[in-house]
Amino acid sequence: MRRLLLLLLLLSASVQAAQNIDPAVFQALQAAQAAQQKGDHAAARSALKGVKAAAGSLEEALLWRSGGYLAWAEGDNGRAIELLAKALASGRLDKEVAAGERLNLARLNAVEGRDAKVVELLAPVSAKAGEDVLLMLAQAYQGLGQHDKALPLAERYVQANPAAAGNWLRFLVAANADLKRWAAAERWQRQLLVRHPDDAGQWRQLAALQQLSGAEHKALATLRAAYTKGLRFSESELDNLVLLASSAGQPWQGARLLAALLQDGILPRTPAREERLGQLWWQARDRKRASEVFGRLAASSNNPGHWLSLAQLELEQAHWNPGLEALTRAEQAGAGRSQVGPWREWAERELAFERERHLANTD
Repeated sequence: MRRLLLLLLLLSASVQAAQNIDPAVFQALQAAQAAQQKGDHAAARSALKGVKAAAGSLEEALLWRSGGYLAWAEGDNGRAIELLAKALASGRLDKEVAAGERLNLARLNAVEGRDAKVVELLAPVSAKAGEDVLLMLAQAYQGLGQHDKALPLAERYVQANPAAAGNWLRFLVAANADLKRWAAAERWQRQLLVRHPDDAGQWRQLAALQQLSGAEHKALATLRAAYTKGLRFSESELDNLVLLASSAGQPWQGARLLAALLQDGILPRTPAREERLGQLWWQARDRKRASEVFGRLAASSNNPGHWLSLAQLELEQAHWNPGLEALTRAEQAGAGRSQVGPWREWAERELAFERERHLANTD
């Protein structure tokens, strides 16, 4: 595709090059073009170096332009940008050719991640821009963190073109999600889902957006609907969906989703997932539910780590006797005294204080 694009643009240069320029330069441009079409980049470079052009002339601009496309074909984007920028800035190219240079300079800068330059090149022509320009410009604004400028461009195009390519819808989903505009992101994602109802990835993406918005009940409903349709997700995909809530600072939503997935059998129940569930409840400060989970784990595994977690949870709720009992079980299961001792000292001290206070109140 890139080779065809370069060929078409080089041919368009020949039309302008034939207009009253030095015959030697014209011949060099033609020779370079022929060599480049054959993939002989060395011969193309030699042809361009064999001629000189007056400063500020059309010939100079065309030599820069041809050299720029040769550098692009060779994968030297930096050099291509430099030469094409010179040709465009010269003001010697005709309007049609200059428009092509502007667009291709934007493409090259986009590949190199130079978003500010893409905006500089394309913003002046955005009012009458087509799909290619609008998408590049919207992506450049997004890269600069200027979502307020990116979203209107994308929305303008999609509203005018209901059958717009899926790239536009995916862009709108991502940009709105970046701004935490979950309702808008979900709305565009649902449009993608309408187009691809049997794509499990689209359902998973919708569930992820709902999860990030704090609506874990909607995320679960989405996953259940996908299962009803016969679609299946890998265990790692569902695990990652749960972890997404934790990384987004929403452990309560993650715990609710994981608990429901385990209860429905959508995710197989394993000790590792039970432990993650307990940790999520703990992170969400729901110590009662976390204690229930670690209590089951400790009883079934007799793992000292599980008993220590249960002990800490009980002690954090001022359940001194259950906490001490869990510490004893942890020690019996192999926990070291250095792990158990500080917790036991704290629990016994608090328990003794409570007894003294109770006796004082009784007297």
